[in-house]
Amino acid sequence: MSHRSEAPHAAPKRIRLRQDDGPALKVLAIGQHRVIRDDLYHFILTRPWWQFLGLFTLLFVFLNALFAVGYVLAPGSIANARPHSFEDAFFFSVQTLATIGYGGMSPASLVGHLLVTVEAITGMIGVALTTGITYAKFSRPTARVLFSRAAGISTRDGVPHLMFRLANWRRNQIYHATLRAYLLISDVTLEGERMRRVHDLSLVRDNNPTFILTWTAMHRIDETSPFFGDHAFERLRKGDTQLIVMVTGTDETLSQQVYARHAYNLDDILPNARFVDMVALLPDGTRVIDYSKIHDMFEAGPGAEGG
Repeated sequence: MSHRSEAPHAAPKRIRLRQDDGPALKVLAIGQHRVIRDDLYHFILTRPWWQFLGLFTLLFVFLNALFAVGYVLAPGSIANARPHSFEDAFFFSVQTLATIGYGGMSPASLVGHLLVTVEAITGMIGVALTTGITYAKFSRPTARVLFSRAAGISTRDGVPHLMFRLANWRRNQIYHATLRAYLLISDVTLEGERMRRVHDLSLVRDNNPTFILTWTAMHRIDETSPFFGDHAFERLRKGDTQLIVMVTGTDETLSQQVYARHAYNLDDILPNARFVDMVALLPDGTRVIDYSKIHDMFEAGPGAEGG
């Protein structure tokens, strides 16, 4: 779905935006006893790929070094190995753990056979766990949805609207896409207790049967909107307000539900700002989408802000 903006009479004045992907909610947890081993599977799955591969590399080296020490402490346990050679013992351990078996070295004593047996069992379990966890990371459904780095407030049909934009990077179809927007506001109750409340932000359209190209989401700023009023931004800023947006849908390629989210601070919401059109229509009916323009905005002129 694509909402095309009217072209301004003058050359668009570009607005410089921040280059990060949006603010993250900072949380410092205390009084919580967390042990990684209690939820090791989730801990590993949530690591980025470089950490995931690094952890398994370190574990592989550690296990081989541990068994190599055992072989060194049992002289004569490896045939054709140099006496007391940690290097030979280590690479023999690598061959055993990975079930390579080049044949140059082999267990030569009862202790050596026992260590090889334990290491072979450890290797089989390790391969099974590594394969399962790696598959789980590869098979996790993800949505490649781009969100504009900033949101803008301008008029639409004479009424101020808060707008932000998202685009489907994969250019396939996301069926039954649903978009939700929430304001996280810290309020103080009459009893003086500070609470972080979640306010649903209504959208002009919060669902899309086939999300293929772009989607400009709009929130109508009227008497029911938290952004309504001359001092709305000052009031919201005191509440450390964040705008959280989430999109969910079914990916046609994966046939699984995917989701994506983004967060905006109040400083990311620009008054008198409208998005540059990123979709063009060729004479033959072909739509051309320029993803490089998803963040581009221009000044919409005085009187476009809400309140």
